Amino acid sequence: MKILSRQKRRSALLALIVLAVGLLASCATHEVGVVKDPPGFFHGLLHGFLIMFSFIGSLFTDYEIYAIPNSGPWYDLGYLLGASVFLGGSGSKARKC
Repeated sequence: MKILSRQKRRSALLALIVLAVGLLASCATHEVGVVKDPPGFFHGLLHGFLIMFSFIGSLFTDYEIYAIPNSGPWYDLGYLLGASVFLGGSGSKARKC
């Protein structure tokens, strides 16, 4: 049986630690009270479009770039579309035929 090199053991240990932290973090929950009108698709679209400005603001203040609570999949879709429009989307690098 071949013994692993020191570098491979360190890499394996680091991968194991990252995996363990990821698994533990995935169990975290966030308590949210009752919200009458959570942000929906259009709020998600706006938040996604302003993602870069929100990120910069979050570095200096106690501001989050993602609305919690939100209306779920519709907010996520709007956020994704808004971010892709602002960040250039995947079509900007497409080859023309």
